[in-house]
Amino acid sequence: MIEERISIGEISINARYSLKDKPVILLLHFSGGNLHMWDGVLPQLEQDYSILAPDLRGHGRSDKPETGYHIDEMAEDMYQLLRHLQVDKCHVVGSSMGAQVAVSLAAAHPELVASLVCEGALNNEFGEYGIFDGTAEAVEQRKVQLRAELEEWKEPCYDSVESYVAQQRAELTAEGLWNEYFCAFYTHSLEQHPDGKYTYCYPNRVRIEYIVKYWELSFEHYYQTIQCPVLFLPSEAEWNDERVRSSLNDFAERLDSYEIARIPDSLHAYVWMQLPLQAGQAVRDFLDKQL
Repeated sequence: MIEERISIGEISINARYSLKDKPVILLLHFSGGNLHMWDGVLPQLEQDYSILAPDLRGHGRSDKPETGYHIDEMAEDMYQLLRHLQVDKCHVVGSSMGAQVAVSLAAAHPELVASLVCEGALNNEFGEYGIFDGTAEAVEQRKVQLRAELEEWKEPCYDSVESYVAQQRAELTAEGLWNEYFCAFYTHSLEQHPDGKYTYCYPNRVRIEYIVKYWELSFEHYYQTIQCPVLFLPSEAEWNDERVRSSLNDFAERLDSYEIARIPDSLHAYVWMQLPLQAGQAVRDFLDKQL
């Protein structure tokens, strides 16, 4: 597979891809993620599908402009990337924020998206289909509180990639989660600064803008426009949450065609590294029906 930075107008997007005479799958990572989260899933897909796995703007090795972190803006990046690579139809697999971007892309460009796999975009943060239950005043107070917490967060600094990976290994090993796919993901999660120190490839200013704009999203408006089949992949915790399950069902009823698949013990966003064989098989089972 090729990995390179591709210019799409004013910014460059880092992407790994192998485009052959086969159906294309666009893989979109979660907030704070990078394209290496898919390493454990790719072997199940690349034999029968062309692969395109980018770092979204503000992430990984892609450009990190001062603004532009609404999901609609990131979806437009993906549209421009697909046009640049002369892809006129694709299946899209999205995790968490990546699922939100996928939903926006499918709603704006129905002619482009053949199917969606949404491991995310199952509920809103606030409002009728939100997980926060409160009055309008309580909602605004909650936003103020959350914004303050986001701005107070200090980005950690590391002396080396190895020390950061060792810290993550210790934490995830204690939870029984560590494997080679988490290792690959975390190894590519830092960037080096001129002083030699390492910080996240996901700056806090990017995180803040994305999250604050996420609070205002109403996914029901996107789903009522989507024309392609959708596979929902709720995590174990999401499926067991009555509010999330209720909003997921309402979103699904707005679609012409959908499926819901559950992977036992799956964790939101991390499932692609936690259980790559099961997650990859769920994607294969769904996509093979679309051919």
